[in-house]
This record gives sequence, structure tokens and C-alpha cells, in this order.
Amino acid sequence: MAGCGSGLFFLTVCAASLFGANAEIKFTIPVGKFFTYELMRETFQNDFEPLSKLYAGFLYDDPMTFKCNQQGFPDLPEWLRFTQRHPYDNGFLYGTPTSPGKSVIEIFAVNKRSYETARHILVLKITAEKMLPYQAEFFIQLREIEKVLPPPVQDEIKQDLQKLWDTEALEIVNMSNALDRGGRVPLPLAGHFEGVYVKVGSEEYFSECLLSVLTPEHQRQCAAGSKVKVPGECNFCNIPSNCITWCSTELIDLTQREPEPPAPTVGSGILEAGEDFSPPESPPSRDYFPDYMVTVIVPLILAVVLCLLLAYIMFGRREGLAKRNARTDQIQLYHHQTIHGNTDELRGMAANRGVPPPLSTLPMFNSRTGQRASPLQSDSPSIPLILAQHDPYSDTLPRKREQRWIHGVEFSLYLQ
Repeated sequence: MAGCGSGLFFLTVCAASLFGANAEIKFTIPVGKFFTYELMRETFQNDFEPLSKLYAGFLYDDPMTFKCNQQGFPDLPEWLRFTQRHPYDNGFLYGTPTSPGKSVIEIFAVNKRSYETARHILVLKITAEKMLPYQAEFFIQLREIEKVLPPPVQDEIKQDLQKLWDTEALEIVNMSNALDRGGRVPLPLAGHFEGVYVKVGSEEYFSECLLSVLTPEHQRQCAAGSKVKVPGECNFCNIPSNCITWCSTELIDLTQREPEPPAPTVGSGILEAGEDFSPPESPPSRDYFPDYMVTVIVPLILAVVLCLLLAYIMFGRREGLAKRNARTDQIQLYHHQTIHGNTDELRGMAANRGVPPPLSTLPMFNSRTGQRASPLQSDSPSIPLILAQHDPYSDTLPRKREQRWIHGVEFSLYLQ
């Protein structure tokens, strides 16, 4: 019997571990009431390690991330939001429904240690209910949304606002992150928080402390940026982190809503009787030739003029070979022709290595006839590139004259 009882218990635990992850969690939420659901990591940890507590004697504390979406849709409903600051923190689903209906939320948990997944189903049935007529929105600067969603913190904030409103019949209508309302991301330093907007509602009218935010003096102090003086009887902040920012307080009276504009009157759809329709006359004819001249002819003429000017600059103002040679010194022309001749001769010898040495390697030669010439002949084409200059003081110094021939040109060097 003992073995049968332990076996039955084991089967019960296994069945709970297999089917408990897909169990449906149902909630009924009235329209206009704040809803909060905390995703406990311990609950999903039991889904990942269901028998570790019984047989291993310990439980893992694994980091987890949650992904929530409406069944059949990639995201959550418009009124519902999810937040989780760190994989070691619990997640929160929160929001205020605005219309009746039914929403099925799928919650997927991913174990970051073993990468196992678990799935829970959350069924939210939203019922119609009358909205609270008097509502007020407060801004708590020293809070973050994850810190105010737990029920104990909500009760602390609610108690302070009940004293401020001077009524016990007070309900939290909504909570939202300041970043979702256009707030700036705070610096990652101690003492800097994102801020939270808290909206509450009641059946009773606003208290005198709340009505003080509508006075011109209060609005003038907020516009000037100075510190708002709060009366002593209106300061019910027991915890400094739950203190509200008076300049961001807003009162909402739903009983004084502006009436909606009347619906447009639907007519019969038939035009009233009147004169016959007179179509407009055709526009007068227009001469487009001036526009054609300005658009096509003028740019074409400018293009032709520019082409002619460019052709004159490129070809009409060139010197020409004869004019350039006439303005160039004979010694420079001869030197240039000698270089070209030697280049052609070396190129011709490149294919045959058995030819005699080129004439350009001889001490003195005539590049046109190939004949040797005396270096003292003045009519020789071998004109020295650098003529020796006479120094009047050079006669008194001993010197040695040396002649060198480079490419058929004589150079005279005087060494002292």
C-alpha cells in the first residue's frame, strides 16, 4: 500500500508538471479599473524543475525572460503593458481596460540557464462599468514603474492620496511610466528615476487641497519655475519617495464633459431644382513659340558659342612646330635631335647583339654622316653645351685642361 501511494503521488506530480504550464488563469476586470498581474519567477521555476525540491533537495534560481502577447496577435492589447527590468526580477502585466470584451494572453518564460520554455495562459474578461466621475492624476518623481506595481506599494500610495482627497472611497485608475508619456531617460546615477504617473478616481468631489492647484497663484508659481508652497494641512507624504509633484497635478471632472456635436443631417440625396448647368468656356489659345525659343533655341545657341570658343582656344592659338623651332636655340635643338637619334639607334640594336658599337659611344662623331671631326672646328655640329668662360685671374693659377665627349658634344673642364 505504501508503494502504491508513493507511485500515485509520483504520477500526480508528473501530471501537474505536464499540464500545469498550459493551465488557464482567469480574471474579471471592470472597465476603468487598474489591473496588475505579477509574473512570479518561482512559479515558472517549478515548471522547469518540478521534482528538484522533492528529490534533489534544492531549487535553482535561474534568470528568466518573459514574452507576452495576445493569442493570435504579435503584441499585447492596446491597454495592456508589460515590464521587466532584469532577468532576475519578476515581470508585471498592468493597464486599465477601456472597453468590455475578452482577451487571451499568452505568457512565455525562457530559462536563461537551460533555455527551457514554459507557457501560461491568462484569460481576461472585461465587464462594462461606469467610470468614476472625479479623477486626478499625480506625478511621483522619485519612483519607477516596477517599484510601484507591487500591491503593498500601491496601498502606501493610495493611503497618502486618500488623506489628500479626504475620503476613503478612492480607487487607482491607472499607472504609467513617465517615459511612455514623453519623459526623458534619466542618468544612470543614484538619485535619478524615471518617474511614474498615478491616476486615481472617486465618487466624491475634490477636496480643498486638490482645488488649490486650480488657483491663479498656484499656476503662476508653476509657470515661474519657483518652489510651490504647499499648505501644511495638505502635506500627507509619509514616505519621501511617494511625494507628488504639485505642478504636474491634473484634475479631471468627467461630469462636465463637453457635449458631442450633433450628427450630420442625412438628406434625400437629390439636388434641389435650379438653373441648368453651364460648363465653363474653354481657355483662350496661347502662343507657345516664345516659350519654345527660351527653352530650346537659346540654350542651343549658347552651347554652339561655347563649343566654338573652346575650339579656338584648343586649336587656333597653338604655336606650331615651325614657329616653336624658330624660337628655340640651335644648341638645344641639336641636343634634342641627338637624344632622339641615339634612342632610335639603341632600339634598332636591341634585336641583334652582333653589330659593331654604336657611333654614339665613340669619342667624336657626326650624327648625320658618321664621320669623325676635329673638336676645334667651329662649323662642326658638335657644339659644346657649356662654353668655357675666360677668367682674367685664371692665368696666374696653375690649371689642367681636360676634354670629355658625351653624345658627340665636347666639354672642357679646367682643374686647378
